[in-house]
Amino acid sequence: MNDNTTAQTSVPLPPPPPVSPRPVGRAVWWALPLLTVTWLIVGAVIASSFVRVQLWEVAPGTTEAVAPRLEFGPEALAQVSRYPAQTPVSFVTAYGNRLSVLDAVIGAIDDDVDVQTYEERFGDNTPAEQRRLGYQSMTTSKQIAEYVAFKRVGLDATLVWGDIIVEQLVCEAEPTDFSACIQLVPGDTIRTFDGTDVESLEQLVALLDSFRPGDTVTLQIVPHRKTSIEQRTVELIASPDDPERAIVGFVPADTRTVDLPFEIGIDTDSIGGPSAGLAFTLALLDELTPGDLFGGKRVAATGTINGDETVGAIGALRQKAVAVKRAGVEIFFVPSGQSDSELAEARAVAGATMRVVAVATLEEALLELEKVGGSGLMNATISL
Repeated sequence: MNDNTTAQTSVPLPPPPPVSPRPVGRAVWWALPLLTVTWLIVGAVIASSFVRVQLWEVAPGTTEAVAPRLEFGPEALAQVSRYPAQTPVSFVTAYGNRLSVLDAVIGAIDDDVDVQTYEERFGDNTPAEQRRLGYQSMTTSKQIAEYVAFKRVGLDATLVWGDIIVEQLVCEAEPTDFSACIQLVPGDTIRTFDGTDVESLEQLVALLDSFRPGDTVTLQIVPHRKTSIEQRTVELIASPDDPERAIVGFVPADTRTVDLPFEIGIDTDSIGGPSAGLAFTLALLDELTPGDLFGGKRVAATGTINGDETVGAIGALRQKAVAVKRAGVEIFFVPSGQSDSELAEARAVAGATMRVVAVATLEEALLELEKVGGSGLMNATISL
């Protein structure tokens, strides 16, 4: 007999006990409510992802190389030589989309996302006006970057001041009836100041030196979306930076243009805002001069650029630091005019793998690049 076969004389095993029927009613009692709650939760999450609310995000955006966006046309190449970037500098963006209920909840618990109300996002502007101002400031930023870069390499360039247009209002805690934040609205264009024609912001600033906070002046303006001239009486207020200095009480739109011997195209798609000015300037200088301005380092920059080569503060610094850190950037230039807390947050985000370098001028950025192996600026090759 095979050892694996039970012999005929083996004692049979006892039969198994009868199987008790499952208490079907009891199982359904707890399963049905659980299933219902699960589907309700899933449905609520799905619905919340489609329902938009009056909240907007400021979130980490993208890091974009400038060099591929530059276009040297025939007119430019007839006057200068182009030296393609070896390690192109990048500019950085922040997202600012309108949120759904689900996005708002997630954003509220994400340290890298700032959730803003309509007022915080747009102030007294409409979303359309805000977009228009953003595109306008981007256009101006590109032109000022060309102006600064051209002047640096010895090309002719002239800065032309534009109209004085109100972009934002500066209000005191308890403004009077004659404060600018009551008498003016974003989009107004100022034509005269206390009887004197003002064709540029430079002229207005010079006139303000003769006045003190509390003085009352008469402005002639072209109101937003109108063509006729109207008169406003405005009480000057103290500057937030200097209580002895009088200001009208508004932030002007940057309407400057430049007169250049030729244009270099910078494709920015639908990106708005002036914060890429420093990055544009560095990229133009790199391509107008021989050598590698960035010394093989992965560099990004944020900050406005002014005609005097100063670098201006920007918004969403923390979110931009997150974006460049994710892109593997080694050196991140930021404006030194940011607050101490903003700079501390950016450096905390950067950690040990990325250096955050605060600069007040273009010259400071160029000197820092030379320290890390950059070629420095040489004379551009001008074709005469």
